[in-house]
Amino acid sequence: MKMKSCYRILISRKISPFLGLPLPIFRQPFTPNSSAFRFNNNFHTSPSTRILNSPIIFRKTQKPFFVSSTTWDQSRIFPSRGLYVVASVASVRNYSTSVETRVNDKNFERIYVQGGVNLRPLVVEKIDLDENIVGNKGANIEVGENSVNDESFEELNVVEVVKNAGREESEVEKAAWRLLENAVVSYCGSPVGTRAANDPNDKLPLNYDQVFIRDFVPSALAFLLKGDGEIVRNFLLHTLQLQSWEKTVDCYSPGQGLMPASFKVRTVPLDENKFEEVLDPDFGESAIGRVAPVDSGLWWIILLRAYGKITGDCTLQERVDVQTGMKLILNLCLSDGFDMFPSLLVTDGSCMIDRRMGIHGHPLEIQALFYSALRCSREMLQLDDGSKNLVRAINNRLSALSFHIREYYWVDMMKINEIYRYKTEEYSTEATNKFNIYPEQIPHWLMDWIPEKGGYLIGNLQPAHMDFRFFTLGNLWSIVSSLGTPKQNEAILNLIEAKWDDLVGYMPLKICYPALEFEEWRIITGSDPKNTPWSYHNGGSWPTLLWQFTLACMKMGRTELARKAVDLAERRLPVDHWPEYYDTKNGKFVGKQARLYQTWTMAGYLTSKMLLKNPEMASLLFWDEDYDLLEICVCALSKSGRKKCSRGAAKSQIIV
Repeated sequence: MKMKSCYRILISRKISPFLGLPLPIFRQPFTPNSSAFRFNNNFHTSPSTRILNSPIIFRKTQKPFFVSSTTWDQSRIFPSRGLYVVASVASVRNYSTSVETRVNDKNFERIYVQGGVNLRPLVVEKIDLDENIVGNKGANIEVGENSVNDESFEELNVVEVVKNAGREESEVEKAAWRLLENAVVSYCGSPVGTRAANDPNDKLPLNYDQVFIRDFVPSALAFLLKGDGEIVRNFLLHTLQLQSWEKTVDCYSPGQGLMPASFKVRTVPLDENKFEEVLDPDFGESAIGRVAPVDSGLWWIILLRAYGKITGDCTLQERVDVQTGMKLILNLCLSDGFDMFPSLLVTDGSCMIDRRMGIHGHPLEIQALFYSALRCSREMLQLDDGSKNLVRAINNRLSALSFHIREYYWVDMMKINEIYRYKTEEYSTEATNKFNIYPEQIPHWLMDWIPEKGGYLIGNLQPAHMDFRFFTLGNLWSIVSSLGTPKQNEAILNLIEAKWDDLVGYMPLKICYPALEFEEWRIITGSDPKNTPWSYHNGGSWPTLLWQFTLACMKMGRTELARKAVDLAERRLPVDHWPEYYDTKNGKFVGKQARLYQTWTMAGYLTSKMLLKNPEMASLLFWDEDYDLLEICVCALSKSGRKKCSRGAAKSQIIV
């Protein structure tokens, strides 16, 4: 008989008459689409109360609360803006550690980890609301001169049910949901994620039976859009605890703050007939190529914001441990190094393309996710004396990164013609060809491929090297995050529409275009037999990119493109058993080594369908242009005396 050991957090706090929160006063009449009912980071809501898919806003209280347990060995108090958290840390063999925070450290709040061993994740126990509180008939919400009582809530809920009644799920959607729910992984009796693939006929799953941070994002969004936030909350908290685990490769440990690529729930024996579930993370020490994931921490921050936006619950991101984990990731990404560029310098295989594909350096995908994570963090970080330097560094990096990508990564017909006429070997700060790009690098396929109206952000930029391949994820996420200008974002979708047969074909969407072939494939991939031309990462078609394409199209008002792609995928995916990727130049055949019942394939489809049905939810997941960033310039902080600045060029690209 197996006995599972798990821990519970019990929260005790004084509750005010209406769910422990003061009643807000709105200064304008109530309307379902009123801007007063839009989510604001300065407020949070009860996730159990919603009106017409919009969260009801309550002001944050400063009541102290305590976390207690009678079974834990140690106890700590974490102060934060009037909140006191008494946290207990278990100590079981090599699976626990203790973390201390220097809250007032002005150097980005340095975090010191003692012992360097593994921290046990915690399980949060749900506590039902008091019946008397829920049933309080006198609880009203003031909306200007109007008020809404409990009876009104019931009427509004009926309206919401009727509204959603016309959005019945198709048989394909129902089948996809069953498969997605079957892929859920539990830990100590609670859901913590979804395994990468769930093919019952796969006898050699490798690490496809693990929960990947990157892969879980579309699954998390699908659950959130359906109203199930528990699995996402558990996932965020448990992966946060894994951040402090010890990880080494050849006796060397990477920087503190690294998030794992994946984790697996394992059962380990304690004593006779006693077993315990533990989370076993993989930071790259077991991965093919032994490359640590750069994108895991960035996706974690992006998902944390999405959880707050969709559920209306800001309490998670306000927790001390969550704030600390976010700062650790940011410190790791913002640390000074030898690089001269504001883009992140990473090695090959450190993102969705996790094999050697010639993307080492400054790949667009990482830059777009980095930019998004910085914007998310700026929204969620609590401002205090210890975080001022970090927020300042974020603002400066956002400004520099947006200009760098928009100015130097962008290509269209005009830009290619400019590169075609570049002069080389220029020395001075006034040089036009700043990266010493030789015109001979422009590939012949690009000359005929680029449309008259359209453009895109190239895959990589380094001294004397421009990777002109079209990388779909980086371009789509540049649209979603507004890393590109409004004009550039529109041009990217114009290019996808013009080159639909190349980038979509029989199955959306190509991970990159074109594929590496012949001698180029042999040299750049190392003769990788899995990344043969037009397969897997080398020009394969990945259905999971569908949800990001849908989000980008909805942001730019091009919903018809998204529906066209979703309809195309819907006809093939269930027939082909939800494969991981498709092969050939037009995505006509299921990938030769593709796993079936790939979780993020079905999750990407479901998320796309739900976003199209709920445009108001899609608007919570993308970012609009931040014009304030154009006013921020690192040059103003420089003591070099240089007066020339490129900020004017950045502003000139914006179309208001």
